[in-house]
Amino acid sequence: MFDIIIKNGTVIDGSGNPGVKADLGIKQQKIEAIGDLSDAQGSNIVDATGLVVSPGFIDTHAHSDGVLLTDPQHASGIRQGITTEILGQDGLSYAPLNQKNYLMYRQYLSGLLGMPPPDLDMSNVTAFRNNYHKKCAVNTAYCVAHGAIRIETVGFNDVPLLGKDLENAKTLVRESIEQGAVALATGMSYYPNSWSTTEELIELCSTADKAGGLYVTHLRDVNTERGFEGGGVEEALEIGRKSGVKVHFSHFRTTPEDFGIMSAKEKISLIDKAKTEVDSTLELYPYPVGSSFAIMTLDSISQNGGTEAILDRLQDPVKRKIVAKLIDTYDSRSLDHLVFTNLPKNQDLEGMSVMDICSNTGMTRGQVICDLLLKEDLQVGFRSVPPTSGAIWRHLMKDQMYFLSRPDYMLGSDQISLGGFPHPRAYGAFPRFLGRYLRQLPDIMTLETMINRFTHNAAERFGLTNRGLLKEGYFADVVVFNPDTIIDTATFDDPKQFPIGIPHVIVNGEFAVKDESCTGILAGHAVP
Repeated sequence: MFDIIIKNGTVIDGSGNPGVKADLGIKQQKIEAIGDLSDAQGSNIVDATGLVVSPGFIDTHAHSDGVLLTDPQHASGIRQGITTEILGQDGLSYAPLNQKNYLMYRQYLSGLLGMPPPDLDMSNVTAFRNNYHKKCAVNTAYCVAHGAIRIETVGFNDVPLLGKDLENAKTLVRESIEQGAVALATGMSYYPNSWSTTEELIELCSTADKAGGLYVTHLRDVNTERGFEGGGVEEALEIGRKSGVKVHFSHFRTTPEDFGIMSAKEKISLIDKAKTEVDSTLELYPYPVGSSFAIMTLDSISQNGGTEAILDRLQDPVKRKIVAKLIDTYDSRSLDHLVFTNLPKNQDLEGMSVMDICSNTGMTRGQVICDLLLKEDLQVGFRSVPPTSGAIWRHLMKDQMYFLSRPDYMLGSDQISLGGFPHPRAYGAFPRFLGRYLRQLPDIMTLETMINRFTHNAAERFGLTNRGLLKEGYFADVVVFNPDTIIDTATFDDPKQFPIGIPHVIVNGEFAVKDESCTGILAGHAVP
């Protein structure tokens, strides 16, 4: 007697092999049988005629660390077919932090991650994982956050990690991976991460590698003088060479400024040339522009000291004027078209651009950003405006399909689901590839190859035990979807829309989505 039988579907097992007509039987969290189950009995029978049955999708880059603690149903993710999310991305998360540091960093990250409860234990990775285990609809894996490591050792300060502080930081990295973290993650556009040097990261990554973890990197574009060859790909590869760590590149793709297949191949050529020295993988999402939190626009000096010091500067009219003037020196084109996605106390301004508010108020770009950061206690999110040219969108789609067709790629939605106008990637990344992209460009890769990139590639890279394949004895993380109708419906002007064509999502043998509705069952595990 099975708990669930999925009958008459095309089983695409995640390995990249062709799909086969078969039934799938689930019992007590695991896949117990795949084959002809026409004579078997089950408590729940799903007729998957005309549908694909695949492993649950693994989102290798999600910013759901805070949201899952306030909205554990997480419909924006689970309705996409995502059954596992890898947290701690860009080095921006909560563990390992003592209570005082957790409260400080929680507020600092609120524009990106939201505001989880204040009384949670984030003092180590074991405690962090316990906050999610069987308390969310999705499975969660954790990359220990470089930002948290720095704060816990030297505070939110622009100081080097040396001597005893460095040894303490290495101990935290080692203990975190021993307690279940799958990687050390950093984001070199963000603070306090970007106060580090290449040498510091080599030391931390050497420890991570010896403990069995990866290095996940959002490449440096801040404090570039502290990075090998000015940061970027060269720094990440140098860290891999010197430490021996396996390197995973976050959202590595072309942009509206450098699109085209030849540009894509040139962009990744340094990584390809270093393959014999550095074991590397990459991920991306299927959109032309990104999203982040507004505090990242403040300069290095203004960030020093952390949340309280930043708010003190913004509250002081003289200091705020200096900070705003520094922001005004940035490239105006990059700031004018930033659209505010999350303003909890000023929701009427969500969906408006910096330029819109400047025109309405007569304020400068820097004044607008500083004013909203102060009014919102730093909880401000934004995204960029996509190109208006359909041709550019088409070129970027081809680039993204080229990248994903490579065996070293996987998908990370980079989802930030906060506010009234989130980036549509929070609702549509996986079905966008499976529907819109695959149907428009069917010659670049097969459906089986794409599912492999969404599932087994990620599970293998991040060491997610007995996940990422439909295989007897593996955990029953399963997506049932219609390959002919699956598509994203979230857009930049109407982003909070669920995809269609995904009737069922199963996590650890329990229905998280049934008949295109969330069930409320919170069966997600803290993995691996």
